[in-house]
Amino acid sequence: MATPPPGCPAHGIGPGGLRRLYGPGAEDLGAVYEELRAEYGAVAPVLLHDDVPIWVVLGHAENMHAVRTPSQFSRDTRLWNSMQDGTVKPDHPLMPHLAWQPICCHAEGEEHLRLRGAVTGAMSTIDHRGIRRYINRATQDLVNQFCEEGQADLVSQFAERLPMIVLCEILGMPDEYNDQLVQAARDLPKGTETAIASNAYIMDVLMRLTASRRAQPKDDFTSHLINHPARLTDDEVGQHLRVVLIIAYETTANLLANVLRVVLTDPRFRAQLGGGQMTVPEAVEQSLWDEPPFSTLLGYFAKQETELGGQRIRKGDGLLVGLAPGNVDPRVRPDPKAHMQGNRSHLAFSGGPHECPGQDIGRAIAEVGVDALLTRLPDVELACEEHELSWRASISNRHLVELPVQFAPKHQQDVMARPEHPLTAQRSKNRQFSPPPRQMAAPEPVAPQPAAPEPLPEAARRRGVFRRLLRWWRGD
Repeated sequence: MATPPPGCPAHGIGPGGLRRLYGPGAEDLGAVYEELRAEYGAVAPVLLHDDVPIWVVLGHAENMHAVRTPSQFSRDTRLWNSMQDGTVKPDHPLMPHLAWQPICCHAEGEEHLRLRGAVTGAMSTIDHRGIRRYINRATQDLVNQFCEEGQADLVSQFAERLPMIVLCEILGMPDEYNDQLVQAARDLPKGTETAIASNAYIMDVLMRLTASRRAQPKDDFTSHLINHPARLTDDEVGQHLRVVLIIAYETTANLLANVLRVVLTDPRFRAQLGGGQMTVPEAVEQSLWDEPPFSTLLGYFAKQETELGGQRIRKGDGLLVGLAPGNVDPRVRPDPKAHMQGNRSHLAFSGGPHECPGQDIGRAIAEVGVDALLTRLPDVELACEEHELSWRASISNRHLVELPVQFAPKHQQDVMARPEHPLTAQRSKNRQFSPPPRQMAAPEPVAPQPAAPEPLPEAARRRGVFRRLLRWWRGD
């Protein structure tokens, strides 16, 4: 059988003998990164879509240096040689990521502090306890939609839906949640032919929201962003809403799917989770090491000639931050299968001045969502062989296509009620504690006892406190 000639796309090799990170030969980017690590070390030259040259950073330390050294590397895409000389065309499929925008992700210095301050200021107004209750209710509602069937796809029916429901609530646009918004948010980061149209649809939704909240503020993230002392323009508000929506949605949808996949396919993982050796938050952190929601981050640009990972980086060169390959750098993780419990030094949320400001919300969605789902469906099992699972890979991430599961059919549940965890119920039984009644009976009249203090007022106060605690726990 004849082999393709050098430079043929079937080899994944482009001009100059550089590896392409797209198209034929780039189906398994994880394997490509390891080949590049073996050939070049911690930093390797590669080609993006349309054969645009860029460096991919593979080493953990080198990635951290790039994101933490603003004196050498900037996120302002206007500094990129390939942008200045026209190598990156206006219709480039990654243009939604590459085009300079008036957002904190592309800013530096005082402008970065102004814009980033507005975002973190609006983030600080989020009621995290209330949002965790909302996540639980949204999870119950989603599970109610398939629990009676005894089967489901936990990607399309859960992992792709829960983050968007929660984010629409946080941003103040719950009525805008629909399948088209979910699809556009999934499509935009992939560099597809429809990515630019998806971006336009999302921006239309967000600019209408901005105009509405500018005219009539409410107690939501968008209103607080508009009213921050930084005085963002409508364009700046809309662009930052887009950043928050897309990045938070994409990362959390992938994180949910990845955590559930490991729970269902790795017996040791599920045993540790069920046996108490690992908590759900620890399981989430392990997944952030093994399968970060974003594989790479595009991009950083050299402000001066420098050296990184043994490579000479010219002024204006672009860097693709390798979050996934950095997490498996043999220098920091000799055994890629080792559990990393208690270690949060992964690159999943980047680092430095541009570290993800909404990572706590993403963690909350994953932690509460996974815990609530497993509580409702404790017997859930994978409905296919593990090797039958498939992924869609892109330059930005590796996304699980579907996660079919089966379980004994369950009745729908009141979304306002917090489900009792099976382990908690068992511990309560062992300790001979009976669960508190939902409604407390009124106390019988007690005859006056002159010789002893009357206990009724104290008992009534305790019941009142307990009722309020129970209502708070259920989210009433």
